[in-house]
Amino acid sequence: MSELDPGQPETLPILFQDEHFVAVNKPSGLLVHRSMIDRHETRFALQILRDQLGQHVFPLHRLDKPTSGVLLFALSKQAASDASALFSTRQMKKTYWAVTRGHCPEAGRIDHALSVELDKISDKKAQQDKPAQSASTLYRCLAQTEQPFPIDRYPNSRFSLVECKPETGRKHQIRRHLKHISHPIIGDGKHGKGNYNRYFKDHLNAGRLLLSATELEFEHPYSKQTITVKAPLDEMFLNVLNCFDWNECYEAPSGT
Repeated sequence: MSELDPGQPETLPILFQDEHFVAVNKPSGLLVHRSMIDRHETRFALQILRDQLGQHVFPLHRLDKPTSGVLLFALSKQAASDASALFSTRQMKKTYWAVTRGHCPEAGRIDHALSVELDKISDKKAQQDKPAQSASTLYRCLAQTEQPFPIDRYPNSRFSLVECKPETGRKHQIRRHLKHISHPIIGDGKHGKGNYNRYFKDHLNAGRLLLSATELEFEHPYSKQTITVKAPLDEMFLNVLNCFDWNECYEAPSGT
C-alpha cells in the first residue's frame, strides 16, 4: 500500500502483533487519528485498525499525515500506560529514511532547539510563547546522486538518501532539522522547496513527502525482549530509489 486509495480495502498491513501491542505500516496521506487540522478527513489509522481487529486500540505515538511507516498501538489502556515510559525515557528507537535536496554530509548529529509549532485551529488556546525545546537527531548519508536536469539555478540537481534517528520527539523534528542543515526533504510542502516538490511530482511520479519510518525498536515492557519492527518502503518511494540507482541501499524486510 502506498498513498491511501479510496478504492483499496480499509485495512492496514500488520507488521507485528502480540496480546499487548500491534504495529502497522501506515500509508502516506492517512492521519493517525481525528484532528481539527484536517476536519474534512473521514478515515484514520486508529479507526481502520479498530474495525480491522474488532477491538479498541491506543496509539502510542504519531506520524505526520504525509509520513509513511511503522506505527505502534497498544491493545489495552494498561499496555498503553506501561509503554508510555519507553517514549518518555527515549527507549523507543526510531529510524527514518528521507530523500533530500543537495549532497548531505556523510554523518553527524543535529542539535538544534525547536520552537513549538502551533496550529491556528487546534492550538488556538495553547500558550503562544513557549520557549524552544532541545532537539537532537543523528543522521547518515546512505547515497548521493547528481542528475542532469535543472530545477533551481544550476544545470544539474543533487539529491541524497538520508537515514535519521531522532533522539527526541519534537513536532516535525526530522523535517525541520534537515531544513536547518540546508537539506530539506523532497515533498515537504511546509519546510521544503516548492520547485523541487513540483518536479518530483510531475516528472518522477512522486507527489508525496519522501519520509518513511522504516524501523522501530524497543524493549517489550512485559517479556523484556528486544522487539524490532521494520516497514517496507512504498511503491512511490521505491520508484525514486530506482530512478536514482539507489536500489542496492535497500533490502526489503523479510515477509514483505
